[in-house]
Amino acid sequence: MASDAILALDVGTSSAKALVVSLVDGHVLARAAVPVSVSVTGPGCVEQDPVELADATWAAAGAALSASGGAHVVGVALANQRESVVMWDRRSGEPIGPVISWQDSRAAASLSEWSQADRVRVRELTGLTVDTMYSAPKMRWLLDEHDARTRDVVVGTVDAWIVRALTGDVAIETGNASRTLLLSLATGDWDDSLLDAFAIPRSVLPDVRASDAGFGETRAGLPVPAGLPVCAVMADSHAALFAYGVAGQAKATYGTGTSLMTRLPLLSTGAAGVDTTIAWSRGHASAVGGATYAREGNILATGQAIDWVASLVDAGASRPGGVVVTEAASSVDSSGGVTLVPAFTGLGAPHWDRSAVATLSGMTSQTSSAHLARAALECVAHQVVDVVEAMERDGQVRLEVLHMDGAASSSDLLVAIQADLLGRPVVRSREASLSALGAARLAAENLGRPGPVLATDAPVAPQMDEDTRQQARGRWRDEVARARFTGVS
Repeated sequence: MASDAILALDVGTSSAKALVVSLVDGHVLARAAVPVSVSVTGPGCVEQDPVELADATWAAAGAALSASGGAHVVGVALANQRESVVMWDRRSGEPIGPVISWQDSRAAASLSEWSQADRVRVRELTGLTVDTMYSAPKMRWLLDEHDARTRDVVVGTVDAWIVRALTGDVAIETGNASRTLLLSLATGDWDDSLLDAFAIPRSVLPDVRASDAGFGETRAGLPVPAGLPVCAVMADSHAALFAYGVAGQAKATYGTGTSLMTRLPLLSTGAAGVDTTIAWSRGHASAVGGATYAREGNILATGQAIDWVASLVDAGASRPGGVVVTEAASSVDSSGGVTLVPAFTGLGAPHWDRSAVATLSGMTSQTSSAHLARAALECVAHQVVDVVEAMERDGQVRLEVLHMDGAASSSDLLVAIQADLLGRPVVRSREASLSALGAARLAAENLGRPGPVLATDAPVAPQMDEDTRQQARGRWRDEVARARFTGVS
């Protein structure tokens, strides 16, 4: 008899993934991934094709189901890239314009005149820093660009777009909604003062639902069986945290950028440089009673920095950038004084300085491509440590162990460098598709079934002595200051 299973979908920035997860023993029965393209159409303009995102999701789902050995799928779970924005016609479901990526910064000018008082007020309401990474400025840009406020349109995040295409429902999950700059943490709903500030009519936004509230049933005509309930929807980084299943865990998901997140015991928005978000909401309650909160720092360029250096180290290589960089970096025992600050579109957490510029410093006539590769891995680890330090500054949280996941965490050398520069143990997940697994776990629990068990590697302890670590951290801080034009004495 075929095993009951969850079909878990993860619509990411670089690929759409699908897992078929057994509800009997939690094992992954099958998996598939389909790449999706990202277009840089101008300075700060990063887009994707909404139809390609949906089609890649269906293709990955179909491939995973075909490889699952006839698993009996009883529900669907969805994880998705956050903050990216899609607009579509409410009646036809046809997209209007491109996906405006979370990496896009074209709306920066619209935020430049915001007063400090207004920024503080937004942070108090939403837990977020006013920045173009979040959804509201992108939503406003799309509405303005297509003169759409008087049209019957919906503007939402990627989860809302995929749910609409999958089931016909028009809804956004609470955790995703909390990444828009439009949702009040206290109420779990859109805030009228924020809607006015960003000139976004409530009528164009999807309804906010809890992560486990149900998002309709799959429609006919897709590679997914029709009539399946969509049991869980979660933002990808939130789902990765949920996959660990232990309160108080802290994790860093290393993708194009990196999200470092830890659960908060109590709602607090006071930590400078890092943000507060709704991680998920359960019990079909979108408001404060059903919500779990998290503290998070979003780093803009980590995997992107590795891929950029890989293109310099081995132009035209068909291998993943992380493999190229790790192989080169492993041939030297240090960066030889080279430091890369990958502020390609400015710096995210904890600096939030969009005026910062990328810098590469410390080269000599003896510098090799291997030193540059090592600097790429080190810049990823340093940025994560910056966020950890900001998270802990007010004493509300303490990260004793850091859990690592995401594509870049497959590098053993990066894992070791991260432990050294953090000065604490790190633990790597063995599951490459952790966001999908976390969404599957919530869906399983929603169906009253045990969720998948996450396998991890043994902890990696730091080997660097404290004096050396502090010297490395000091050099890094100096170079970040240069990238921000604040100068170094």
